[in-house]
This record gives sequence, C-alpha cells and structure tokens, in this order.
Amino acid sequence: MPEGWVLAQDQSAPESLLPPGFDEPEPAPTPTSRPGATPVEAPANRPVAAPSEPATAPPAGAIPSAPAPDVSAEELSRLPSLEELEELSTEELDALLGLKPKFDIPPAARRSLARVGLLAPSEGGLPARSFARQPRGLVRAILAGTDGVLVSRWGHILVRRALVSRLAAPRGMNPVSFVALRAGVLNRMGEYAAARALVQDVDTENWNDALGNEAIAAFIGAGDPVGACPYIRLRGLSREEREADPRRVMLSAICNAYAGESARAVSQLDSALNNGIAPAIDILLARRYAGAAGRGQRGVAIEWDDVDELNPWRFALANAVGEPIPERLYDDAPPYFARAGAAMAMAPLGSRGEFAARAASEGILSSRALIDLYSTIYADEALNGALDDRARQLRTAYIANDPAQRVAAITALWEAFEGNEDYAGKVLTSYAAARIPPSSEFAEQAGGLIAAMLAAGLDRDAALWAEVVEEGSAAWALLALANPRGDEASLSAIDSFVDADESAEQRRSRFLVASLAGLGRIDGDALAAFEDRLDLGLDRQSRWSRMIARAAEVGNPAMVALLAGLGMQGDDWAQMTPLHLFRITAALTQVGLEAEARMIAAEAVARA
Repeated sequence: MPEGWVLAQDQSAPESLLPPGFDEPEPAPTPTSRPGATPVEAPANRPVAAPSEPATAPPAGAIPSAPAPDVSAEELSRLPSLEELEELSTEELDALLGLKPKFDIPPAARRSLARVGLLAPSEGGLPARSFARQPRGLVRAILAGTDGVLVSRWGHILVRRALVSRLAAPRGMNPVSFVALRAGVLNRMGEYAAARALVQDVDTENWNDALGNEAIAAFIGAGDPVGACPYIRLRGLSREEREADPRRVMLSAICNAYAGESARAVSQLDSALNNGIAPAIDILLARRYAGAAGRGQRGVAIEWDDVDELNPWRFALANAVGEPIPERLYDDAPPYFARAGAAMAMAPLGSRGEFAARAASEGILSSRALIDLYSTIYADEALNGALDDRARQLRTAYIANDPAQRVAAITALWEAFEGNEDYAGKVLTSYAAARIPPSSEFAEQAGGLIAAMLAAGLDRDAALWAEVVEEGSAAWALLALANPRGDEASLSAIDSFVDADESAEQRRSRFLVASLAGLGRIDGDALAAFEDRLDLGLDRQSRWSRMIARAAEVGNPAMVALLAGLGMQGDDWAQMTPLHLFRITAALTQVGLEAEARMIAAEAVARA
C-alpha cells in the first residue's frame, strides 16, 4: 500500500479497488453454428408463464442489481473494520483481497522438506534417516521432554549436533512440525543462532504456527528481530493475534518500517502506545528500532526508571539500538540473558565478557570463541577491571618464556571463575594448557591442566602426560577415561583413587567406576567389588534405560544422542547418577560415538 494512502477520504465519488475492467459485467456469449450441428427447437406446447405485473424498462442510467451473496453472520463478523484496514500493510491487504500468490519462490528454488538441517553426514552430521522409522509419538515425547539445560558441556555439544543434523522426519509426522520441535529444544538450550539457522532451512511459505513461534523466539534471542519479517509479512496478523500477542503487533510495525512503509510503522506504534497493548518501554524500543530504517525516524527517549525487570524483547532491542541497560536489571536475572548475550555481536563487549562464562561452561561457546572474545577484550583499551585482568593473564599464559610463569597464569585464571561458571576457566585455558610440556614439576597442577585440555577435546595432548602423572591421582583418573588407546584401568589404581576421594558422597569415585564400566575399561570382578563398595546400582532398569539400550542395540546414534540429553538434564552434576552416566557412556560407545562418551566421562569426574 503506497505511503500515505487512506481508505476513506473526501472525494466526489467512491473509487473501485479492483483493476480496470473487473467491475464490468461479462458479455453474454454469442450463439455460433457448428458444421454438422442440428438446431434444437423448443417444444411447441411448452407453457409460458405470464408475468404477474407488466414488465417495465429500468430508468435511464440505473445499474441492474445483482442477487445478494449468501454470507453468514459469522463471515461478516470476521471482516476487518475501517480502522483495521488502515493498519494493514500492502502484503496483508493483498492477502485479504486474494491477490497474493500462494508461493513467491520459483518451483526450482523451493527447498525440499525430505531432509532438513545444517549438517549432512559428510559434514559431521548424524545419519539422515535416524528417525524415519521411529514412532512419531516417541520422538515427539523425547523432544518435548527435553527442557534444554544439561549438566554436561559435552552432552550439550552432542545434542546440538544431533538437532542440527540434516534429518528426515519420523514416518507420519509433518516435517515442519519435526523442525519446530527441534528448534524448540535449541531455543531452550540457549542455542538461538543454531535455531535461527535451522528454521531458515525451511521455506517461509511452509512454516506452520509452531515453527513460526519458535522462529520468532530464535530471532529475538539472536538479536535479529527483522529476521522474522518474511514470516510476519507473508502471514499477516489475525484480529485474535493482534489482541493476544503484542509482540507480533510490534514486529509487524518494525517489518513495515524496514519494507519502506515508515509512515505506516509510525502510525502502528503510535496506536499501540495509545492503546497500551504492551508496556511503554517495549513500544518505545520498537519505535527506536523501526526508526533506524530511515524515513520517519524520530528521536525516542528511553526511560528505565519505572522498569523493574528485563525480558527477551527489551534485551534484544536495547542491544540492537545501542541503548545501555541498567545494571540493576541484571540482578537476579535468569540465565537466559547470559546465554543469549554471549553470542550477540552488538552487545557491549564488557557485558559479553561477563555473559560468556556461563555460555562457555554450558557448551554454547566453544573454547576458540571464548579465547577470541578475551583477545578482543585485551585489545580494547577502554575496558578495565576483572575482565581486563583475565585477558592479561591469558596473554601471559600463552607468551611467557618460563613454563612456570605460564602455569601460574593458568591457575590464576581457574580461580577467577566461581560457582556454576567455574568450568569456564578450564575452557578458556584449554589451548594454553596444551602448550605446557609434560613435567613432574607440575604434578600438582597436572589434574587441572589435563581437565582444561579435555574441555576442548584435546585428548591426544592430554595423553602425553600419561608417563608423568601418579597412578591413582586425579590426573590419572581423567587419562584413564579420556585416553584414546582405551587401556583397561588397574584395580590398584582405582582403589587408590577411591581412598583419596574427598568429594561429596564420593561422587567422583562413583562417576569414575560407572564411566569405566560404560567404556569397557574395567573387568567384571573389579566392577562387582566397587559396585558394592560405592553403592552404584548399575543393574537397575527404567523405561529410559531400556530405551537408550535398545537404540544402541539397533545402532541409532541420533536416537542415543537425544536420549542421552534427556538423561543429562539439570544445572548441577549433583543431579547426575552413576546409573545414568553408565548407560549414556555405554550406549554412545556402542553406536560409534566413543569420543563423545570419553569426553562426557572425563568431564563428569572433573566437575563432580
């Protein structure tokens, strides 16, 4: 709809909205004679009804009236009002009038729904038909039941890999619904960039409501609200959605602004503010964001004084327009903002540094991404305080000539992180730890150095310490699990580790023995002895344990990965049981994912 166009105005005569010629009656067909055709005569005795009244010619200039269409009251109630018509964008008006084509993508360019995802098997993805023959109810239950947060960083990485693999939908399940379920798990994991990429592998025309909702959540979580515009403008908004979902109303206005309809966007947001469909701060941020599109830009003052909490919409738009968020709003804020903000390039560098600790501990950020972020922090002369100190320590951990200095800088970085984010210190120092030459001089720090290397999957670098570490020590336990050679652990070494274990409820010892059993690195007699001593209960069965064992038995790595994620839910390793760890490592090893099993097992012992 052109800018400034209105439906009702002072004019001499109403104008038709139809193209020329569409409002003219179709001419009656002219009888034609065909060769060989026999004319048909009317029966001679057919009665002719006499008119009840004399026929009269219509007045000159009168328009013959057509019979009234049969329209129900319900259909009339769904027609938009004049006020609603004025709010419609060009695309929405075209859709209302039936002028919009069903597909706006050439047939040759439309993407198939047979397999949807980012990673083909040749690129590291899991087998494409892993779910094709699985019961759709079971697959739906597993995906819907995964809340997203996993205790294991390596478990998180494995589940993400399974979800973004190029997969076929289970038989009988709508492929779009399958993608929506996968995107929902990614969103709950804090993997908004991955969820955004996954939903974009489906043509917008094919999105259903479930996928649309997950896509909007992914775009907002990734700080990219305009990414949802193709869906918002193609689909339009119903009257019910306008009343129930203020976020979509504001998104519609933003999308209109970035489509060149700035005046309409301003009108929509002004109307939203006057009607109070959402808190003023949300609408003002939307107005600031829409104003950045160009014409119609107006100065918008953002006041946070009366704002008591942060939500995803405020967080995304404030960062997108460079509006500082008061520090008080981060107090007691849920982890959502750390998971989303760590990967937002437009977020302030200092904030990203604070967010990154949790994101790296959980597996959202890779070790390389975290190291690159701290390199950027080091280069920013405007940053001071704890982040700058960590960046300088990290530089020392890499470039100091004396290995002892490098080890001192590494251990200082471990101590700089606390609570649920303490593992970020290991992730940050992973490659610096791999540069330390194995030496008995660092026997005391060997366990931490090996844990740091394994946080980035550097198992071969860690294995170089095998001749240096003391048998039965914490460093030995990590190597016994992570060493690619797969040597069987000695009974005496396990016994020494158990005797020295001071963790709560001897959790490290229980995780060690359960993982060794899952990886097949302990003999049956030794396992029986330690199972009684540590009360492991590895023989217990549950519906979940039977499902993951069956998936491993039939060689289905994608199903095993998702079931492993289902069994690792939680935000603390205290919520993990030796039984679950045993079943997970055993199943992963059986389906060819032994490397992931080894990393999960070593992480469990390191973080218990």
